[in-house]
Amino acid sequence: MDVYMNMHLWNCHLTAEHFPVVEKLKALGYDGIEFFFGSPDRKDYKALGDFCKSIDMKVLNVCGAGEISGISPDAAVRKQAVTWFKERIDDAVAAGGSNIGGPFHAAVGYFPGHPPTQENFDHVVEFLQLVGEYAEEQGITLTPEFLNRYEGFFANTMFEAAKVLDAVDRKSVSAMFDTYHANIEEKCQRQAIRDITRHLTHVHISENDRGTPGRGQIDFDPVFEELKAVDFKGTMAIEAFGLKDPGFATAVKVWRQFSEEDEIVSEGIKLVKAGIEKHGL
Repeated sequence: MDVYMNMHLWNCHLTAEHFPVVEKLKALGYDGIEFFFGSPDRKDYKALGDFCKSIDMKVLNVCGAGEISGISPDAAVRKQAVTWFKERIDDAVAAGGSNIGGPFHAAVGYFPGHPPTQENFDHVVEFLQLVGEYAEEQGITLTPEFLNRYEGFFANTMFEAAKVLDAVDRKSVSAMFDTYHANIEEKCQRQAIRDITRHLTHVHISENDRGTPGRGQIDFDPVFEELKAVDFKGTMAIEAFGLKDPGFATAVKVWRQFSEEDEIVSEGIKLVKAGIEKHGL
């Protein structure tokens, strides 16, 4: 099973300055990186993708929606959101990526003051169907990330997410499971995995404080055990946050350094590799 490191720990806008970090991750045993579309120039994505390919590191991508979002009540904005996200799919192709994850289906931090409505549901489904068709044409898989209640109001649990993806019904649109969000929203990590199994292709391993996996409150062993039980065959990425990118840190409410960078990447890969080996994933 391929194990990736999410690059949010360093920056949203990756440049040649970060190539040594990617080389370090390669040396530690990571199979690839997962990075955010933080550059205004697609040439940056191609350069990073070419570098990763040159050292045999694979690429996944993440992005999040802002005011231009597929959940907007304004039809014109939803149309803009489709155009915006098709451009992100083109970015992924330029980077040599295979998947785009993240909360791109609904604006992060958007709270309309009521629980999700059928209209909200229908708008998100339509958006994911439209971008899913384009993603399939480009050979990209989409794994929307359904956030906890403090970051978004729409579909906070894997049970709710599965209903959305059932309605979307596109081969190129699957699901991400994130241990951090599940730690907040779910009664049981095992049950959450069962709820989303039929759509699951990507997993985020993230500690309850976004620091080093294994040094917090989340018990990861049942997560790996359940992934084996449901015959999970997808990809896995470690996600941890820090203070190196002030804009991103502010957006995700990071006000302190949770763990040392070297500890996160070295202990994180050991925990994941041990879980994969122990449970035969």
